[in-house]
Amino acid sequence: MNAINPASAHRDSKGRPLVAVTGLGIVTSLGQGKETNWEALTAGKSGIHRIERFPTQGLRTTIGGTVDFLFDGSFTAPQLSEKLATLAAQEAIGQSGLGQPGDFPGELFMAVPPVEMEWPQKQEMAATVEGDVDYDVLLKVASTGKFAPMHELFVFAGVADHIADRFGTRGSPISLSTACSSGATAIQMGVEAIRRGETSAALCIGTDGSIHAEALIRFSLLSALSTQNDPPEGASKPFSKNRDGFVMGEGAGALVLEDYDHALARGATILGIVAGCGERGDGFHRTRSSPDGKPAILAMQDALADAGLTPDDVDYINAHGTSTPENDKMEAMSCAAVFGERMPNLPISSNKSMVGHTLTAAGAVEAVISFLTIANGTIPPTINYNVPDPAIALDVVPNTAREAKVKTVLSNSFGFGGQNTCLVLTAPPEAA
Repeated sequence: MNAINPASAHRDSKGRPLVAVTGLGIVTSLGQGKETNWEALTAGKSGIHRIERFPTQGLRTTIGGTVDFLFDGSFTAPQLSEKLATLAAQEAIGQSGLGQPGDFPGELFMAVPPVEMEWPQKQEMAATVEGDVDYDVLLKVASTGKFAPMHELFVFAGVADHIADRFGTRGSPISLSTACSSGATAIQMGVEAIRRGETSAALCIGTDGSIHAEALIRFSLLSALSTQNDPPEGASKPFSKNRDGFVMGEGAGALVLEDYDHALARGATILGIVAGCGERGDGFHRTRSSPDGKPAILAMQDALADAGLTPDDVDYINAHGTSTPENDKMEAMSCAAVFGERMPNLPISSNKSMVGHTLTAAGAVEAVISFLTIANGTIPPTINYNVPDPAIALDVVPNTAREAKVKTVLSNSFGFGGQNTCLVLTAPPEAA
């Protein structure tokens, strides 16, 4: 089966406009830009290292995929997230050649991390109060208006507003946070807007620069993080028997989406197609996935159905693959339910083994990598796969990149709170 209707080459099998990708941008702990990241990913290089941004003495986890080459010591999480998004968007828009600098003729859909004042800002506010300080006291101090600039810094929609102003996107920018599926959800919203004819182009970004002490401690309290700190680059080991948790990462991914005919009319190079999107909610638990994997299964099936494809059409799965005991087991089980007997031989690898879990950005970062996989005919490996888990019989492309003809990728994003979003990404029609 093919997602493209022969009777209308620029429409999908449901008669909707094809959604083309004309620009890609990426920043991770491996470096800035597609070329740098692709070289490192296919070499099996890790961007995870010891955290030096803040003291980690006494913490169970002392490692992360921080983007230190951009951090100047003064950034808060919103500011670093904005910087990462800016660099990724510049690369994506530059490649697309769409519009003029500061005048992007499309809408902005942006996944940004949930934010709140960080410890330095809370301490600054607390210093103005005599006596004991608790959260209610901080709220009263904040309500005086003396800290308005600080408040504005941590407004959730502020990052997207700044990006919209910088790049001149149309309409009201959309800020969203659906946990670890956020980046994929931003792409899904762009796809839906183009299909509905509301816009001919969309800038879709997922960004996250929120590794700071408080965030690290909170994830540690959930027992979600790896504590295998030595060596840092060996900690993220998706699908391995000795996996013990994810490693936090930072980064951003940006995609320029266009109505295929719009892109074709201006002579743009089509990098690929976002052929299908599937999303399912899972109200089972705040952090745990439903034991039967049903929401993840349905999200994958919905994405394939939306693309007009079958499981047999998928050449490669870009796994959510966090390296947590439960998530990897659930994802493997869910994929087996969808792909059946193919699953043991269907390549599935996790970019998180090298860049860490970029949280809000992950779905967009991994979508960019998926399109690079299609373009280059090489599947990035799952590194640190030295102790196979006999309960998870998968072809994880262990440790070494693999040359392969990849025309269709299923990219999975499964988030805390039951947010499950899957994307079907395909080669351009002429290459399909």
